[in-house]
Amino acid sequence: MAHAGPLATPGPSAATGLHAKVLEEVGSAIAGGSLPAGRVIQIEELEERYGVSRSVVREAVRVLASMGLVAMRRRVGVQIQPESAWNLYDPQVIRWRLASTGRYAQLRSLTELRAAVEPEAARLAALRAPQTATAELMTLAGELWAAGHETGLERFLRLDIEFHRRILEASGNEMFSTLHPLVAEVLSGRTHLGLMPERPHANALQLHLDVAVAIQRQRADEAHDAMRAIMTRTMSEVSEFFSPLDQPL
Repeated sequence: MAHAGPLATPGPSAATGLHAKVLEEVGSAIAGGSLPAGRVIQIEELEERYGVSRSVVREAVRVLASMGLVAMRRRVGVQIQPESAWNLYDPQVIRWRLASTGRYAQLRSLTELRAAVEPEAARLAALRAPQTATAELMTLAGELWAAGHETGLERFLRLDIEFHRRILEASGNEMFSTLHPLVAEVLSGRTHLGLMPERPHANALQLHLDVAVAIQRQRADEAHDAMRAIMTRTMSEVSEFFSPLDQPL
């Protein structure tokens, strides 16, 4: 890449790119543990390390602070915060944690959260969703089934994310609906980190169809149980990719 001359100033896209680079690298280092809780970093240190201006560093630090990963201490510097202070529901924090060596613990926590929410969302959807929504869900389940028999995972991923989004939305519970970005992150993370089977198992595809059918037929308990079975299978698949040493009690 050509460097700008001494009188040139970076445009908005260049500044955004620099900010994103610093944010990504520092955030990943914190989530991965190479920048441990309690460590103090100076703004000048980050400027020098990444070769960027103070304004770029300050913007990255501001975003990290909004996520709870760092805190600005007057006359001290930028202090790394303990995990208990992080916004663990932030999609970017989830992405960084999934990319770290602690990914199994993150996947386990996310799957346990999904297992607590999504079966109930499916049950409520069977009771509350209008016919137009249930018909669309059935169509989507059919597309998901077809995509599961194709070779590429990206189309399946897009449809799977949409399927779970619609069920959370169809529950009629606005608090459940706001969890969609979290579910999308974990589904994307499993796919892009190679933590998914090469092809979805036939039983998993059938369970998605079972959920859609139960919702359309207003069979609340069946919808709940089918979604619960999806979550159980998900945890089982995740565990297969890790050795027992990666799986803390």
